[in-house]
Amino acid sequence: MSTTQFRGIVPAMITPLDEHEEIDEQGLRDLAETLINKGVHGLFALGTNGEFFSLTDDEKVRVASIVKDQAAGRVPVFAGTGGYTTRGVIELNRRMEDVGIDGLSIITPYFNGATQAELITHYERIAEATDLPILLYTIPAKAGVTLTVPSVAKLSEIPNIRAIKDSGGDFDRLVQLIRLRRDDFAVFTGTDSMILWTLMAGGDGAVAATTNAVPDVVMTIWNAWQAGDFETAREAQEKLRPLRSAFALGTMPSVLKTAAALLGMPAGPARSPVQALEPDALDKLKQAIKVYDRVER
Repeated sequence: MSTTQFRGIVPAMITPLDEHEEIDEQGLRDLAETLINKGVHGLFALGTNGEFFSLTDDEKVRVASIVKDQAAGRVPVFAGTGGYTTRGVIELNRRMEDVGIDGLSIITPYFNGATQAELITHYERIAEATDLPILLYTIPAKAGVTLTVPSVAKLSEIPNIRAIKDSGGDFDRLVQLIRLRRDDFAVFTGTDSMILWTLMAGGDGAVAATTNAVPDVVMTIWNAWQAGDFETAREAQEKLRPLRSAFALGTMPSVLKTAAALLGMPAGPARSPVQALEPDALDKLKQAIKVYDRVER
């Protein structure tokens, strides 16, 4: 069984693209390097904010390979491999094993509204087909379906299903999930406005997209909490609010990518059909992020 640790702040990385909407390898390497230097505990490529839904499997393997190579063993690298079909996920997982990825994040099948029994079977078959540790990923607002707490409890008994990232934004549900956590099953929030509250409730950390733009702020939440400095942690958590609130200004991940670029991080455009922010939205975003110091590269 893998010794990969599931704990701390793991950025849900954006995928930097160039002006032709192709993968920007140097930008991706620079982003990974900056995040590692900021003290993150792992890197998660190909999540929702990483635009997994707009990338081919070959592109996904390339992104994972670049991030894994840049990390050079300093932090674990997780890759999002979720898709609608069980067989498609299993095949992509095999390719990620060849890359040397440390763990897999697998979103619930989306669009077609699978039942809980179907979801459980989906994950069971995927887990049987790989030795890599798996992080369950639920984001009901995007996927249209979620794993119930009893379903998560059942899946958590599978040895290589090691964690869940819950991006539903429901704190009561998150607390119920935290009751399931064990030394071999971790619970992360995927809602950045709940990082501190997750830690206070006994959770293991966050898979946090805002880390792409304001890594110092996000890492301060973790570091201050670990040091017992609740006030500093709370101030940092509140400091995330303007960026999180600004996400409504455009189609995901256009706001996050634009904010990251404005704050000195590699980003580039989102892949079409997502477009650049309208001028009014851009002005509002610029106002919102004035509270942040520019990122030291």
